[in-house]
Amino acid sequence: MTTPDATPAAAPGRAPADASGEALAAAPAGAPDRLRAETPAAPRRAPSGEAPDGTPDDASCGTPAEAPPGTPADTPRGGRAVAPTAAPGGAPAAPRAVPPPEASPEPSPADPDGVPSLLPVATGRQTRARLRGALRGRWGALWTALAALVLDSCLSLAGPVAIGWITQAVTDHRGPGALVRPVGLLASAAVAGALTGWAATVLLARVVLTVTGRLREDAVAAALVLPVDTVEAGGTGDLVARVSGDTDRVSEAASGALGDFAAAALTILAALAGLAALDWRFAVAGLLAVPLQAYTLRWYLRTSRPLYAAGRTAEGGRASALLGAFTALPTLRALRLGPGRHARVAAASRDAMAYEFRAARAATRFYGRLNLAEFLGLSAVLLAAWWLVCTGHADIGAATTAALFFAGLFDPVNILLGTFDSVQRATAALARIVGVTLHTPDPVHGARPSRPGPRPGTGIVVRGVRHRYGDGPDVLHGIDLDLRPGRRLAVVGATGSGKSTLAALIAGTRPPSAGSVTLDGVPTGDLARPGADGDRRIALVTQEHHLFPGTLADNLRLASRDAPDSALDAALTAVGAADWAAALPEGTGTVVGRGGFRLTARQTQQLALARVLLLDPEVVVLDEATAEAGSDTARTLDRAALAVTEGRTAVVVAHRLSQAATADTVLVMEDGRVTERGRPGELRAAGGAYARLWESWARGRQ
Repeated sequence: MTTPDATPAAAPGRAPADASGEALAAAPAGAPDRLRAETPAAPRRAPSGEAPDGTPDDASCGTPAEAPPGTPADTPRGGRAVAPTAAPGGAPAAPRAVPPPEASPEPSPADPDGVPSLLPVATGRQTRARLRGALRGRWGALWTALAALVLDSCLSLAGPVAIGWITQAVTDHRGPGALVRPVGLLASAAVAGALTGWAATVLLARVVLTVTGRLREDAVAAALVLPVDTVEAGGTGDLVARVSGDTDRVSEAASGALGDFAAAALTILAALAGLAALDWRFAVAGLLAVPLQAYTLRWYLRTSRPLYAAGRTAEGGRASALLGAFTALPTLRALRLGPGRHARVAAASRDAMAYEFRAARAATRFYGRLNLAEFLGLSAVLLAAWWLVCTGHADIGAATTAALFFAGLFDPVNILLGTFDSVQRATAALARIVGVTLHTPDPVHGARPSRPGPRPGTGIVVRGVRHRYGDGPDVLHGIDLDLRPGRRLAVVGATGSGKSTLAALIAGTRPPSAGSVTLDGVPTGDLARPGADGDRRIALVTQEHHLFPGTLADNLRLASRDAPDSALDAALTAVGAADWAAALPEGTGTVVGRGGFRLTARQTQQLALARVLLLDPEVVVLDEATAEAGSDTARTLDRAALAVTEGRTAVVVAHRLSQAATADTVLVMEDGRVTERGRPGELRAAGGAYARLWESWARGRQ
C-alpha cells in the first residue's frame, strides 16, 4: 500500500503501473477472503533495463520494450487499429475496428497538493456506541470494580479523622488510652484499603484489558477489509498509526489512567462529603474553590479536546509522509526528488509538533489556574475553622480534620486532571480507531449468504466498465467481457495498460467507477467477505508475496485454519513444493520468515499458490503471481499456476507469454482498452499486437 505521493509519475499518455495490493489467498477462517498487504505502485522494471527476475526486457511480457525494434508497442496514434475480437466465452469473431486510445496520465488518490485524505474520525456518538458494544457482558464486573473503588476512597478518609482525634486528645490532655481508637481505625483502614485496592485493580484490569483487546482486534479486522481505494486515499501511515499508536494509547490509558482517574474522582467526592459531615460550613468554605475549578476545567475541555484530536490526525499525517518517503526511497534517489520529499516530511513534522506545543501551553495555564483555586479554597477552610473554633461551634480536632481533608484533595485533583489529560488523548485516539471500522460491515450481519446450491452458471460478466483513481482520468475505457465457468483467461499488455486494474475489479478489491463486474449475477465487490459457512468464491494473488512469522504450516493454515496435515502435504505437492518442504529441518513445523529459515522467492511464491488450493475458491485471479521468477524456475511456477487454476475459472495477468499459451482466451490491453481477444493460436496468426509480443518474447528466449 502506498501513499499517493510515493508513486512515481507515469509518462504522459500512459496509465499508471497497476498496483492492486497483495491479496494473499491466506485469510484465516472467519476473516475476509484476502489478506491485503499493499505494496507501492513502483515501476516493475529495474533501472538497469532488466526485468525484476533477471531476464532481459524482451524475454518477458509487460513492457513497451517488448515489441521488435521499430514497431510501436501501443496502438498508433491518430489511426484506427484493426484487432481480432472474440465473442463472449472465448469464441473468435471477425476483426473489428478499435478506436484510437486516449492519453491517460497516472491517477493519484491524493488531492492536487499531493496530501492524502486521511481516514474518517468517529463522532462522539459513534465512539460511545462502539464502546458500549465492546463492554457487552462486562457491565457486572465494571460496577463491582467501581464499588470497590468507592469503598477504597471512603477508607482514605480514615487518616485525617484519626489525626483529628489525636489532636483533640492532646488538646484535652487525655491519657494514652485515647490513642486506642485512632490507632485501631488507622490499622483497620490500612488492611481494608489494601484489600479493596487489590480487588478494584484486578476487576478493573479484567474489564479494560478485555475491552481494549477487543477494540484492537476490531481495528485490525476492519483494516483487513477496508476498500483499497479508501486505504490508498488515507495513506498507509495513517492506518498504521491508528492500529498501532492509537490502540497503544487507548490500552495504556485504560489499564492505568482510567483506574487512577476513577479513584481520584471518588476520593474528591468522599472528601467533600467528609467536610460536610464535620460541619456544613467547612464544606461551603471548601466549595468556594469549585467555581474557579469548574471554569478552568470547562475551558480546558473546550480547548484540549479539539487540540488532541487534531494532534492525533497530524501525527497520522506525519507517519504517512514518513512511510511514503521510506517506501519510495529508491525512486526518490533515482529521480533526485529527495529535497522536495524532505520538505514535505518536515512540514508534516512541524504541523504535528505545533499541536504538541499548543497542548503543553494549554496544560500549563490549566494547572496554574488550579493552583490558584487550591490557595483560595484552603484559605477559606482555615478562616472558617478559625471562626468556628473561636465561636465554639467546632473543636480543634474537627478543624484539624477539615484542613487535612481539603489539603488531601490536592493530590487527587492533580491526579484527576493529570489522568484526565491522558483520558482526553485516549478519547481522541479511540475516535480514530472507531473511524477505521466505519467502512466495514456489521460483524454479525455483514457476512454474505452461503454459497448457493445450484449455480446460475453465467460466470464472470464485465459490462461497460470504466475506472479512475480518485479524481484522475479514466484508466479503463468501456471494458466488456464474458468468461464462462471453468474457462481460463490470460490478460497481456504493456506496463500501465490497465491489466492489474482490471484484475482488481474482477477480484472485487476495487469497485468500478462505472459499469458492473459480476460473478453469477452478484457484484464481485459483495463477494469480498466469506460466506456464512466460511467459503470464499474469489481469491486474488499478486506478484508481491509475504511470509508471516511462524512455521510453514502456520503460513499455510492462514488459508484454512483447520486444514489437516494431509491437506497441507497435498497442496505442497500440487505446486511442486513437497521436496523442499520435506527437506526443511522440521518439515512443515519449521519456523520460516524473519528470525527463522529463509525461503527463496520461488519457494515463497509456491507457498502463496498452495494457499489458494487450501482456500479452494471458485475463481482465481493471478496478477503476475509468478512474475518474479528467474528463467530457471519459470517452468516450475508455471506448472504450479496451472495446478492452482485447474478446474476453476481463472484470470491470469501474464508476465511470460508461456502462461498465455495455455489459456482458452487471450485479452490484449493497450492504454486501458481491449485491442485484441481470441484464442492464442488465432491471435498469433492474425499478426497484430499479440503476435508482435509473442515474436519478441520468443526471440528473447533464444
